[in-house]
Amino acid sequence: MHVVLDDTAMVAAGRGSLIASRLIHRAHAEPGWYLYAPACALVEADRERPGTAEHLAALPAVTVLDLDLSGALALAADNTWAQAHTRYAAAPTPERPDGAVVATTDPGRWKGQPVRVVDLTP
Repeated sequence: MHVVLDDTAMVAAGRGSLIASRLIHRAHAEPGWYLYAPACALVEADRERPGTAEHLAALPAVTVLDLDLSGALALAADNTWAQAHTRYAAAPTPERPDGAVVATTDPGRWKGQPVRVVDLTP
């Protein structure tokens, strides 16, 4: 299972969300579970809740995804870097042919987007 945290999910994890904590634990404890934090979303989450970036980056179960050239080109067509980088990270790749699921506390933001969503709202 491949899960990409959007900025709202990262903020929720920093605030002690039980559901976000379970995702992090599962990625740490269970083989086949992978958790990703796109760098642009990580910056936005840290602006919302300072300290979030350092906290998530220190977790061994979370892989921070750098912004590469393909990602940068994908961002150019969108209004928010955080959402664009998250969508790009969730897209299918050779390593993840089915793409990844986006974890969020704001599922409405993803309506009409080509991503699958896990709602972290309690």
